[in-house]
Amino acid sequence: MENMDKTASVSLDKKRKAAGASVSGDPSRAANLGRFREAALAALFIAPALLLFGIFLFYPLIQSVYLSLHSTNPRGQVANFVGLTNFRNLFASSGFPNSLVVTLKFILFTVPASLALALAFAAVCRSKIRGMRIFRFVFALPIAVSVSTGSIMWMVLFHPTLGSLNYFLGKMGLAPVQWLTDPNMALLSISLMTVWMNVGFLFILLLGGMQGIPEEIYESARIDGSGPMRTFWTLTLPLVSPTLFFASVTSVIGAFQAFGQINILTKGGPVNSTDVLVFSLYEDAFVNFRFGVGSAQALVLFAIVLLITVIQFVFAERKVHYQ
Repeated sequence: MENMDKTASVSLDKKRKAAGASVSGDPSRAANLGRFREAALAALFIAPALLLFGIFLFYPLIQSVYLSLHSTNPRGQVANFVGLTNFRNLFASSGFPNSLVVTLKFILFTVPASLALALAFAAVCRSKIRGMRIFRFVFALPIAVSVSTGSIMWMVLFHPTLGSLNYFLGKMGLAPVQWLTDPNMALLSISLMTVWMNVGFLFILLLGGMQGIPEEIYESARIDGSGPMRTFWTLTLPLVSPTLFFASVTSVIGAFQAFGQINILTKGGPVNSTDVLVFSLYEDAFVNFRFGVGSAQALVLFAIVLLITVIQFVFAERKVHYQ
């Protein structure tokens, strides 16, 4: 009898130990299952974005690399493998250096002017003067205008005989300007229109950065006797420098990608004075059906934009004051 009781107690202890082991193992299994569910849910949410990136970014990039190493027939079909010949022909041609110079001029004409105007407008509109909302609306209005609509509007303004710009020049006794047909004025005219279009977005961006600066800092500066200009240069500009740095990087990238206004207003002319890299790429690939040369040019443009962006991060970011 005693042996039976001992056997029963031993078996009961084993069952308790096994049950305790199973109970102690449940939390780890539950935690692993929870992490797996979270990872699966995250992958489910990210999948649409990855799919879109794959279709519209990764696949075109791989296809561009493939086409840049091949020649195409007049119908745009891949003919044969040529290796780096398309790149050598691109750098040996006279059109690519000219397009690169025109693009760099376009960046110099548009990016600093757009940032300076947007910064000035944002500094003025930051004040709480009555009626300032009207000016904010006016300064931000260009962001609602598409490139095609803005180009048509400025085409009317630039018209040599019916345009408003030449009308006002005539009222001041000045000779009319051939805004879009003079090789010396065409790029400046395109740049003027581009600055107008960029100011809206940059203004909203910089105004948001300025409104994030605590008001107590300005009150302390006023107590110390700091004037408006000194406050702007010593307080506002350093504190808004992260937003200004972001705006400068995106503006440079956007200037490299400028196409719509040039295609509508000048078609790269006159005398290739507005033939920027993207428009030259478009003509090679989609007008002349030289997809190999166009793809090579696209990859070179990608490398140039990447290099300039890295340079901006290496050198310009040192001047940024993060709070």
